[in-house]
Amino acid sequence: MNSYINFVNYPKEYNWILELINPQPSPFVETINRDIYKTWNGESLINFKWDNYGKYYYAIIWIGFNVFLGCFTAAASVPQINSNDQSHLLIASFILGLIHLSFEVRQFIYSPSKWIDDYWNFFDLGAYLVPTLTSICLLCRVNVKTFWLSFSCLLLDLKFLLFFRAFESFGVYFAIIVGVTKQIFYFLVIFFIIVISFAHAFLIILRPKLEYSLDQPTINDDPNNPWNLNTTYNRVENETITQGASFVQVPDENTNMFTDYKTALFAVYLFLTGDTSALTNKWEYKENPALVIYILLFSFLIVIYLMNLFIGLLNMAIEKENNRVSYLVQKAEILADIEMFYMLPHTRRREDWFPTNAIYYYADIVKTRKMIKELISEGEWEAGEFQDMKKDLLKLLNIQHEPND
Repeated sequence: MNSYINFVNYPKEYNWILELINPQPSPFVETINRDIYKTWNGESLINFKWDNYGKYYYAIIWIGFNVFLGCFTAAASVPQINSNDQSHLLIASFILGLIHLSFEVRQFIYSPSKWIDDYWNFFDLGAYLVPTLTSICLLCRVNVKTFWLSFSCLLLDLKFLLFFRAFESFGVYFAIIVGVTKQIFYFLVIFFIIVISFAHAFLIILRPKLEYSLDQPTINDDPNNPWNLNTTYNRVENETITQGASFVQVPDENTNMFTDYKTALFAVYLFLTGDTSALTNKWEYKENPALVIYILLFSFLIVIYLMNLFIGLLNMAIEKENNRVSYLVQKAEILADIEMFYMLPHTRRREDWFPTNAIYYYADIVKTRKMIKELISEGEWEAGEFQDMKKDLLKLLNIQHEPND
């Protein structure tokens, strides 16, 4: 028997108009934590809600998004569509995007702090806002760069993937991704600051000191000049280098990636991934001891030590988050959003969906034995009341347990 009586109910007295703008929450919406959903009562509550109405509302939301995805993708990436059909698809994308955005706005108005605390909301906002704005620009015949079309389609495709988080086979992994990110967030901040510090250091010692032009050959004594860093070819006749007949490969922006901070930061990132082309085979190491020191420090501190530490922290965080409780909490948040922002006020008062009496459910014998043994091993079985009932349950399930052992 689920003991959360009146936990799921909404206030009986309400104003229909105010409920649309600022709905009154139930204890279920206000109290979403791991302590509830690590028990069978919490799991049965989630299953009850999902089977009665959650999956139907979720399917309607998903279908609406798929229509939005299909309209925008067809208008943005199918060249065979004529301009008239493209305009209709863009209008549909714009209207559907506004509808999805309206729900995000309602969630933010209801609780800004709670909205900001949920990382998925930022992604949802981008997945709805960017394609909607792109649709407006295309309708107004504004010249939209190809990047925004591809970025909009990328966000929509990833948002489509996120809908699978409501199903356990996929949702467990999404819960791990979010939980692990929260646990190692501050480590990532430290890691990022160290990376940009090294990028700054490399920039100072490797950026060109004298003026140069990529359009005109500029040969000077600056060792960081891209013209001096590129490969030079000499003409050889009769095993003798012909004087004044050398050829220099024309440099480009990538010849010396440390000419500005943006490319320097990208070069350091490439160094992290194992691509050392931005730092090797261009400078004389004997003439640049500072460069050698920075490369050694970066290789040991970042590539060897912090990257391996990062992998170790990921393993510990994954082991901590790899359970069904995180998935159930995530599913509870989905159901809470459905109840608060997709249901009408009178629907949240339905007796069959939000009962005032206890909810009964079946417990599998094998799972019951496993759960009791876990509680015994964790020292939680002896705590609490109903000691006689617990003894009868142990006898019924044929579990041998002596508290003094």
